[in-house]
Amino acid sequence: MQVPAILTSFALALSFVFSGAACSQPKSDPAGDSTILEMSQAFKRADRKRLSALLPQVRGHLLEPWAAYWEQRARLDELTSLDLQSFSSRFPGSYQEDRLRNDWLLLLGQRRDWATFAEEHARYRMADDREVRCYALLIDQIKLGADSPPALAEEVRRNWYAQRELDDGCTQAASHLYTAKKLTPVDIWRKARLGMEANRPRVAAKAVEIVAPESLPMLNELNDSPTKFLLGKVTALSRARREVMLLALVKLATSDPDNAAALMESKWETQLTVEERNWTWGVIGKQAAMRLSNSASDYYGKVSKDSDLTDEMLAWKVRSALRLGRWKDVASATQAMGDNLHADATWVYWRARALQALAKSDLDREEPTRLLQSIAGVRGFYEQLALEELGQKTTVPPRPPAVTPEEKDAARANLGLQRGLAAIQLGLRSEGNREWNYTTNLHERGGMGDRELLAAADLACQREVWDRCINTSERTRNVMDFEQRFPMPYRDTVVKRSREINLDPAYVYGLIRQESRFIMDARSGVGASGLMQVMPATARWTAKKIGLNGFTPDQLNDRDTNITIGTGYLKLVLDDFAGSMPMAAAAYNAGPGRPRAWRNGPVLEAAIWAENVPFTETRDYVKKVLSNTTNYAAILSGQPQSLKARLGLVGPLAANAVEPYKDLP
Repeated sequence: MQVPAILTSFALALSFVFSGAACSQPKSDPAGDSTILEMSQAFKRADRKRLSALLPQVRGHLLEPWAAYWEQRARLDELTSLDLQSFSSRFPGSYQEDRLRNDWLLLLGQRRDWATFAEEHARYRMADDREVRCYALLIDQIKLGADSPPALAEEVRRNWYAQRELDDGCTQAASHLYTAKKLTPVDIWRKARLGMEANRPRVAAKAVEIVAPESLPMLNELNDSPTKFLLGKVTALSRARREVMLLALVKLATSDPDNAAALMESKWETQLTVEERNWTWGVIGKQAAMRLSNSASDYYGKVSKDSDLTDEMLAWKVRSALRLGRWKDVASATQAMGDNLHADATWVYWRARALQALAKSDLDREEPTRLLQSIAGVRGFYEQLALEELGQKTTVPPRPPAVTPEEKDAARANLGLQRGLAAIQLGLRSEGNREWNYTTNLHERGGMGDRELLAAADLACQREVWDRCINTSERTRNVMDFEQRFPMPYRDTVVKRSREINLDPAYVYGLIRQESRFIMDARSGVGASGLMQVMPATARWTAKKIGLNGFTPDQLNDRDTNITIGTGYLKLVLDDFAGSMPMAAAAYNAGPGRPRAWRNGPVLEAAIWAENVPFTETRDYVKKVLSNTTNYAAILSGQPQSLKARLGLVGPLAANAVEPYKDLP
């Protein structure tokens, strides 16, 4: 059988990865690589017979743990404790061993086999699965009964609320704790409200089933038509019926917050308790804020107690207040946020800005200055903005001591890192990324130390696996290596092309880093491809505009063509938005039509405008692209850089302004 060229090159590439590793460590071979790929496909087809037949052929292969995992996972329902022990003995400490254990723990939980679960859970290292954690907490609750501490119920509640999809573990734990009176009715109803707002009717129904199963028929009725349900005849309202009415208001608010507000004011506000009213107005305010409606602040103004709101409601209260310059509301909402958001640089920054705006004396300015100092730096968007508020600019930090030969050898000898790189090189990127991340983040409690992370990142950089290089380097806590975090592959091509069309190469690098992490063969779920993640239709349009004759979409796989098309489109977008980097970045991610609509309203600091972008992905994207750009500019220029100067202001298109590319895709 002729070996495909890609597999031959893969085997040769691995020789670099494994140089310096112990001679006894497994090597890759082209025939085995082909079998591994075939087993990957068989696993996707759930072809258990084929997996079992092929497994002996990859004995001793570097990626054998993956092959063995696929074979075991395909017959998980037949797995026994002895099978798992045998697997653990063969692949001790591996990602695959703990992944199989995670899968089996979920099955044991579903079977209510608490004895086996408890025994195996003690060996579980990954510890990042909320459902598994809920099963473990349920076992603790069963053992402790009335003596279980409040912290146990709080952890179950937190994990349950965080699960967007219906799950068995956290649902069972919450149900048991409710029966034991460790969770209150409002705890359960709040989960139903969260499910309804997220358009997860099954999640909402499961919560209602716990607290008021007799109300399930009403739930089906309101799901069919919340408006009709709310306009029905008002009778004496029990607790359960009030909550179901609240669920109807929540569901209506997700599609029509103004109508929900009108019905709330005209009919239902007086029927609800204070907590129920506050939650309902919080949902209505959030939904209005996500539509950039000025009514959002008015709706939020009807909330009498911010602590009744979720952190997500409070975040949108801050955003809507920022749009209107209501600094007092920003201050009160950020104060009411939970501990996690209290420490988040986003809300630390805006709280500091609010306190600055409200300060009347030098004494009042001490707290906002302290808050800004607590986050100021070059790690991200708000850290850089905080730095500028304190009168400084972004500069390249001193590079930490170079990774030593011994540290490099240790990284090369790490089997988890080896397998991660090998899987990625073979085209099994998802598997490779998961194994790499497990090895750096989860294999040991707290993850690798800073020096180990720098060495692992260095290994990925040397192999030009840029996403693992960047992501791993970003995990360091006390040191920062900008050359790892902000690499510049294909520098001659990117800089030359950018300058030819009067485009800032730092902006191009900032965008590529966020789009693809410099993965040339990156593919998005919607069909975008290459370094700059260009859609075929967009590429064809851009090729015509820039005079690239004879272009066909398959040329996007060529690195230089992808850069030519991507930079060409970015320049056209930037020109269309009059040089606004934040708006152009939003257009690149979400299409130009949306930021054209989002700009309508008051003239805003671009940081406020970006924070109010309704799409979570695009909001995060804009901030990261501009933060990346500022850091790349500091590297390329060697001079201090201003993020604020790149942000500017955003507002409606001037009356006499002309959009140069109305057909911009």
